[in-house]
Amino acid sequence: MSSVARNPVTGVVLAGGLARRMGGLPKALMPLRGRPLLAHVVDRLRPQVQELLVNANADGAQYGSFGDRVIPDEVAGRPGPLAGLHAGLVNARHPWVLAVPCDSPYVPSDLGARLMDAARNADAEVAVASAGGRVHPVFCLVSSALAQPLGDYLVAGGRAVMGWIETRRFVVVEFQDAEAFANVNTLMELANLEAATPDAMRDAD
Repeated sequence: MSSVARNPVTGVVLAGGLARRMGGLPKALMPLRGRPLLAHVVDRLRPQVQELLVNANADGAQYGSFGDRVIPDEVAGRPGPLAGLHAGLVNARHPWVLAVPCDSPYVPSDLGARLMDAARNADAEVAVASAGGRVHPVFCLVSSALAQPLGDYLVAGGRAVMGWIETRRFVVVEFQDAEAFANVNTLMELANLEAATPDAMRDAD
């Protein structure tokens, strides 16, 4: 039995941003190989979790078919990905929340299991992914018990994801495939991804 199966996890896809670099278009719903970006992310995340939430602040009906529930930010003002994580922690039915962004279609298939193992072994409250010499804090596993501390951080004006993580007991987990954490911020990046060979849509190490 996997670590995730032994320790039930709520997954949350962070799709609540303003997508300014994409001209305000609904990034999560932009098509990649005939399907929304969000669909590719959900395909990889759903097998790793027992519940799947989509954090979105637009019309929830657009996102309802992708997860078990659509949840908006609990904090006003659209303050960024930390607010989406906070919404996941508040609404989760399980003791751990596995967060990923909506624009990274290569989410590793073992992300949850490896982060859970590391969190348990290090007695950490947060486990965060790293690859290619770079930490990717929006790919993280977080104890649901941190909903209140994260809410307090946001209300106090905190916005940096890694800045908050560094206030908790955390562990960084190294992954070998940096491309697994590639994301899409602009229409040009989306076009480049569309033109890439199908082999790019692979499972990560």
